[in-house]
Amino acid sequence: MVKAIINPANLNRPRGYAHGVRTEGERLLFLAGQMGVDASGQIAAPNDLVAQFAQALSNLITVVEEARGQRTDIVKLTIYITDRAAYLSNLKPLGEAYQMVLGGYYPAMTLVEVKSLLDEEAVVEIDGMAVIEESS
Repeated sequence: MVKAIINPANLNRPRGYAHGVRTEGERLLFLAGQMGVDASGQIAAPNDLVAQFAQALSNLITVVEEARGQRTDIVKLTIYITDRAAYLSNLKPLGEAYQMVLGGYYPAMTLVEVKSLLDEEAVVEIDGMAVIEESS
């Protein structure tokens, strides 16, 4: 099985991990957890759940597209949040942010509340998996 590391140039440079790993033989792309960080690696909107959620989803799409896939190739997302109450009180704007990035496409998803994330200003992190059709 051949593996390809996917690190888009327009995302922050990862240290100690890859943004994605695509397995050529199996057509799988494993997506590393993305927080709401910009290309410099800074949290784009400190403590803003909706903005970070949208940025994290956009970062995942960037990795998928770098691997020659499209957003509808994502088959699984796991969303980690630090505040369940904030998530529940922002369902409508979170849904709107989701629609802006992924449209009406919904892969399998899991939502988990965690105590904290690596970056103190991060309130959400999303990882996932995509299955990308081989080029002909």
